[in-house]
Amino acid sequence: MQVDAECRLCPRQCAARRGLGERGVCGADDTLQVARAMLHFWEEPPISGTRGSGTVFFSNCSLRCCYCQNASISSGKAGKTISTQRLAEIFLELQAQGAHNINLVTPTHYVEQIIEALDMLKQTKQVSQTNVEDKTDQVTPSLHIPVVFNTSGYETVSTIKRLADYVDIYLVDIKYASANLALELSGAPDYPEAAFLTLEEMVNQQGDYQLDKDGVLQKGVIVRHLILPGHVEDSKLVVNRVFSVCGNKVCYSLMNQYTPMPGSPPQLQRKLNESEYAELIDYALDLGVTNSFMQEGDTANESFIPPFDLSGV
Repeated sequence: MQVDAECRLCPRQCAARRGLGERGVCGADDTLQVARAMLHFWEEPPISGTRGSGTVFFSNCSLRCCYCQNASISSGKAGKTISTQRLAEIFLELQAQGAHNINLVTPTHYVEQIIEALDMLKQTKQVSQTNVEDKTDQVTPSLHIPVVFNTSGYETVSTIKRLADYVDIYLVDIKYASANLALELSGAPDYPEAAFLTLEEMVNQQGDYQLDKDGVLQKGVIVRHLILPGHVEDSKLVVNRVFSVCGNKVCYSLMNQYTPMPGSPPQLQRKLNESEYAELIDYALDLGVTNSFMQEGDTANESFIPPFDLSGV
């Protein structure tokens, strides 16, 4: 990106000239900020596997939901500024630790740096000639595990198209079917339109859901949906629309782990009840969803939020 280029990576289209120090709606300028880079075991089973997902949590966010579970990083309060070279090194370190994949969490506003870092790791070997008689094979470290783009779903088709040669798996939230609800809770009335357009592009890129012999995802799309208390009808509309676009080409992850956060609106100051979750699960099954993950028990009491303490950064 040119220094004075206007940023249009996400649907906000805020046109911030981040290379000149301006900050976008996401809160980011042109510096790369990461809050944590460690093996993570709390993703869906085909992502975490047995060895963990090599998860990189980026700071800042273009969506800014009022009930955000990761507010300390989405607000940019947690995180460390690193170079693109350091990001490439982190990818290799996670791979060396046995990660099944590199999992990029809330990455959209850093797509430029991510592509640059992945390009650094594309070449596996180069030959350098030290003299006429002596040729030395110089091995360049490479990334050979899948890359996961873990997103809120608030994307543009053009940005997703740019990732076609870099991303193997999309782990995408589809939060709302209602523009009014998206406006109320995320200040983004265009969220449903943007999310479903980009979901279609993701599925077109990746095709059917593909697991290896150990049940670890190698290619495909997982659609996550966090059910919000009091909004089961919108959740049904989300599942219905995803199914109409994707059928069972994707895996559905229907989550009951909503946890009330300080500052959430009054209607969201409670956990999801069992009957609400059961109602959505029954709806999905009746619709014909067969490829899915469902949560059991009171997951809102479990901690899915790691400490954003700069570990691995």
